[in-house]
Amino acid sequence: MTGKVPSFSPGSKVSSALPGYVALCLALQVHRLVSAQFTVTGPGHPITVSLGGEAILPCHLSPRMSAENMEVRWFRFKFSAVVHLYRDGQDQYSAQMPEYQGRTELLRDDITNGRVSLRIRDVQPSDNGQYKCFFKSSVSYEEALLELQVADLGSAPAISVEGHHDGGILVVCRSSGWYPQPKAQWRDLQGQLLPSASENISPEANGLFQAEIAIVLTEESNQKVSCCVRNPRLNQERESAISIAELFFPKVSPWMVALGVNLCLLAVLIPLASYCVWRQHRAKDTLRPDIESKKEALRSDMKRQKEEYEAVKELGLTRAQSYAVDVSLDPDTANPWLLLSEDRKRVRHGDKRQDLPDNPERFDTYPWVLGTEGFAGGRRYWEVEVGDKRGWELGVCRESVSRKGWAIATPGNGYWAVRVWDGGYKALTSPWTPLPVSIWPSRVGIFLDYEVGKVSFYNVTDRSHLFTFTDTFSGTLCPYFCPGLNPGGTNAAPLIICPVPAEAGGNLGPLQ
Repeated sequence: MTGKVPSFSPGSKVSSALPGYVALCLALQVHRLVSAQFTVTGPGHPITVSLGGEAILPCHLSPRMSAENMEVRWFRFKFSAVVHLYRDGQDQYSAQMPEYQGRTELLRDDITNGRVSLRIRDVQPSDNGQYKCFFKSSVSYEEALLELQVADLGSAPAISVEGHHDGGILVVCRSSGWYPQPKAQWRDLQGQLLPSASENISPEANGLFQAEIAIVLTEESNQKVSCCVRNPRLNQERESAISIAELFFPKVSPWMVALGVNLCLLAVLIPLASYCVWRQHRAKDTLRPDIESKKEALRSDMKRQKEEYEAVKELGLTRAQSYAVDVSLDPDTANPWLLLSEDRKRVRHGDKRQDLPDNPERFDTYPWVLGTEGFAGGRRYWEVEVGDKRGWELGVCRESVSRKGWAIATPGNGYWAVRVWDGGYKALTSPWTPLPVSIWPSRVGIFLDYEVGKVSFYNVTDRSHLFTFTDTFSGTLCPYFCPGLNPGGTNAAPLIICPVPAEAGGNLGPLQ
């Protein structure tokens, strides 16, 4: 049998193999993109460190992958507030904030498995708050939120006897060097709480807190008490006790009791006798009272009361203005619809959406922008010119609020703000609180008292108080601005951050 060899042309081989080759390339490309996706995970609880100690902030990638060629960044209230930066295979210190220089170290023994930690040495009160751990590859980036809680026990309470007071003995307890703000209280031998005559928890110059409480001990009350100062974050306390002998309490003699009774009787009889004499003189007086004189006296008294009211009303704003700070707008947080001036003091809603990078801290849904400055303590005041705009929001918010998607601006979500819309003022409580405004303000003042837990709003036009939020703050708070939508007319005007005149607040001392 004669066999016949089959023939194949080269063109037919290539055309038959090409679809399989294209499918293989596409599969490899999809596998590469999918494998490049990752998530960043930090500790699921706050990390508590004592003052002067060492903090370790861990982060890792999931699934496991090497981070040697990635950018790894720890930052605070905004992306450019760099605590530590690793890029191109080495640490980059040029962008690091001055307060962290020489105090940070990247622990990267397990970086090939996507595990790294940041060490912060010599922990200070200003280190307290939230941090973000950020990983960026060539095709993707993710971040995780961490919280560092700084805490320390202060000195043992020192108890001193200050002398006699209100029929008893005034005893004062003092302790310093606490962080955060401690709780102080008096207790009896059985551990029951006793009421304090006064209590003062105040910050020291080094950022720590001192406590001073007083109690008046009487012969009939507990003569042995203890002063306890507790750190609520560490759930630890320091305690000291004092015992006062009976002979130190003031004694009351019988003649002092008799004198007191006589003085009480005189206090009743003298006004009664004066009233009787006045009634007799009034009965003899047949002249008609001078009505015009009484009217004039009444008008004068009403004028005086009005002047006193105006003085009291203005006092709160005047004291708040003594804490004026320079605030500017952070372009990294501005929604793409917002237009900021070059000096970052003005913001308005534009006519079209700008092509801006979608960085993690930028608001992508609402026309919001934050201030560059973040406040984690103290008192701060700034003023914003609103003109005759009929739609805007102003206030403060937590630096950690979500920047992506929809949100409701209420204290429960980290916002403390006042809003103007549809011709009315509202405080953004839950539910909203309508605010009566007699004179429409062209300038609004915002005052933050972090430790006391208050955010107050003032009508600078007539120097009246609009509203005050009371809450407990943690972490960093940022100024918050919303110029409203841009339907045209007066609402197209910008919000303007204005300097506060130096003479507005003066040197008035701390707010009470």
